[in-house]
Amino acid sequence: MARSFGQILVDLGYIDEEQLDLLREEQTQRPNELLGQIAISMNMITDDQLAQALAEQFSLQVVAVSDLTIDPEVLKHLTEPMANLYRVIPLTFRNDVLTVATAAPQNISVIDELRNFLGYQIRLVVTTEKEIDVALERYYATDQGESVESIISSMENDKEFQELVDGAGSMEDLTSVEALAESAPVRKLLNMVFLLGIKDHASDLHFEPFEDEFKIRIKADGTLYEMVPPPRHLANAIITRIKVLANLDIAEKRLPQDGRIRLMVAGNPVDFRVSVLPTMFGESVVCRILDKSVISLDLNNVGMSQELIRRFREVIELPNGIILVTGPTGSGKTTTLYAALSELNVITDKLMTTEDPVEYEIDGIIQMPIDAEIGNTFAQCLRSILRQDPDKILVGEIRDRETAQIAVQASLTGHLVFSTLHTNDAPSTITRLKDMGIPEFLITATIQAILAQRLVRRICKECRTEITPTEEQLAQLGVTAEEVAGKRFYQGAGCVACNNTGYKGRTAIHEFLVMNEEIRDIILRNGSVAEMHAAAVRNGMTPLREAGMQKIFEGTTTIEEVVRETVLDY
Repeated sequence: MARSFGQILVDLGYIDEEQLDLLREEQTQRPNELLGQIAISMNMITDDQLAQALAEQFSLQVVAVSDLTIDPEVLKHLTEPMANLYRVIPLTFRNDVLTVATAAPQNISVIDELRNFLGYQIRLVVTTEKEIDVALERYYATDQGESVESIISSMENDKEFQELVDGAGSMEDLTSVEALAESAPVRKLLNMVFLLGIKDHASDLHFEPFEDEFKIRIKADGTLYEMVPPPRHLANAIITRIKVLANLDIAEKRLPQDGRIRLMVAGNPVDFRVSVLPTMFGESVVCRILDKSVISLDLNNVGMSQELIRRFREVIELPNGIILVTGPTGSGKTTTLYAALSELNVITDKLMTTEDPVEYEIDGIIQMPIDAEIGNTFAQCLRSILRQDPDKILVGEIRDRETAQIAVQASLTGHLVFSTLHTNDAPSTITRLKDMGIPEFLITATIQAILAQRLVRRICKECRTEITPTEEQLAQLGVTAEEVAGKRFYQGAGCVACNNTGYKGRTAIHEFLVMNEEIRDIILRNGSVAEMHAAAVRNGMTPLREAGMQKIFEGTTTIEEVVRETVLDY
């Protein structure tokens, strides 16, 4: 029977049984802390003794990293972001086995993650946290870490790699192309791009082949930023590497393909949704980054005001009806709906979703992916879901009349249905439903509320400065200087923290239309969108432009962002 870590400390003579009892008692008060760290904080053991005990527990060797001189060629096997992320130091590289020092051998997922990233076997040795800190400072901080530029530069100077490139010839020889895709430099470059995307909380990575160049662009906070482009002749190798990771057919270059890459990064699962599209000059790839660790599925964190959260919660607690979230692609509709479902996810209710595709897995919710190729459409899935006795249903998107009709029937038979639509604002959603062929009397009988939303970039907190807006800026916003007298306006000056953009992160602005008798009467007599909009405002709806202005006055975003994402009211 394996000994507990506490017993190992006793067996090594570092603590006695009485101290072990004290440690275990303390751990009940600090359940998220490891026993070894608690022992150090209580001055029962030293860093060196902790390393020795961990090595004993996992049958590993203890190494004093500061006593070693590490070969620069070995250090190149691990980039600075990876070394800092995993807090490991590469020591030796022999026979395709990379030996790394860690202070946390209990994190066994590190071996798998590094093996997946690097393609080598990984061997662990144990050292102390202080040794790791000193080594990271000594070997990585002075060089400011490896960058995409330095990896590309080393590729061009690597004779062995260039011979591999030449051997791939016209890139039609699949064996040669696959060998190039599996080569260490291509792996390293792609790993760096993936890690930078995750580190910058990017939403998408774009790999785009053109006639004379191959672009890699990162989309962060809704804006694309170009990275240093790799050599054009590596395009096929990089795309092939992505397709291998996503389990796609590397021989098929004429048809679009979709796949998924699942990585573990520092213990957090990160999914890359991969879309491959044939173009004139090769295959274009977009990877959507789905990192659950940075997405907060909590209504308190989706940018709503306290009053709006209160009104929204009242609606999502209703027993039946349809609640729609509208906005353009990438406006955070799914995140808002997931946050609502997470709040409703209780053991007494059955929640089911049908999505294209399932973006985030939520414990306790039955999630069904769409596959139109085999006839598994939104409408077909929704029909099947209704036979599973659900209480609340999420339909990823209402795209056609058939899906809309089944959603209406589901709500009429006692289900609460959540879904999304692509419309400009909340009132125009009614017109969209009419265009789909849903009669006015069914719209008024089933729609409970419509939430329209947009994402605007947040001003960087590190470089936020107060400004005086110009007359032109105020005119774009649709206000006069007199109307905003006494209000403060801000923008980001640009700094290292925000990559000189002046923005860091995004927040949502919303307009929330709740159905009432007045709005239902307007719909039944086929009134205009402008009438509906006016009635909704009278009943407490804050229009998108006005919601954006509130964010400006709070110092959260800028005039330019609100003007870009909203239009003047009717």
